Amino acid sequence: MPVIKSAKKRVKTSLKRNARNREWKAKLKGSIKAFERLVAEGKAAEAENQLKETIKVIDTAAGKGIIHKNNAARKKSRLTRMLNNIA
Repeated sequence: MPVIKSAKKRVKTSLKRNARNREWKAKLKGSIKAFERLVAEGKAAEAENQLKETIKVIDTAAGKGIIHKNNAARKKSRLTRMLNNIA
C-alpha cells in the first residue's frame, strides 16, 4: 500500500481510469460484434445502420484515448469493407 499522499491519489485515479477504459472497451467490442453478426446473417440494411453507430463508438473511444487514432481508422476501414462485400 502506498504511504505518500500523491501515491495514494495515483492509485485512486488509476482505478477510476481503468474502470472507464474497461467500460469503453466493452462497449466498443459489443458494438463491433453486433455489426459482424448482422454481416454474417447478410442483413445489409440493418448492418449499415449498425455501422454508423459502431463508427460513432470507435471515434469516441479514439477521442478519449482508449484506442489509438490509427487503430480506429483501421477498424472503421475493415468494417466498411465487410459491409461493401455483402452489399
